[in-house]
Amino acid sequence: MIKKKRNRARPAGSFEDRLQKFAEDARLAARKLPPGRERETLMKKARQTEAVVKVSECLTLRK
Repeated sequence: MIKKKRNRARPAGSFEDRLQKFAEDARLAARKLPPGRERETLMKKARQTEAVVKVSECLTLRK
């Protein structure tokens, strides 16, 4: 049996950069949707992700 090698490539950009990109993409996708549950869910995810970015940045500064 041949084992598959694990992909150990580093993601492009820092954790905060990737989170910020996700939040921006979620906001853009939400703006394209009509008002409703799906749009509100995407906006909520964007706000939550931006909050995580702020917390992560604060924790990084304290090290």
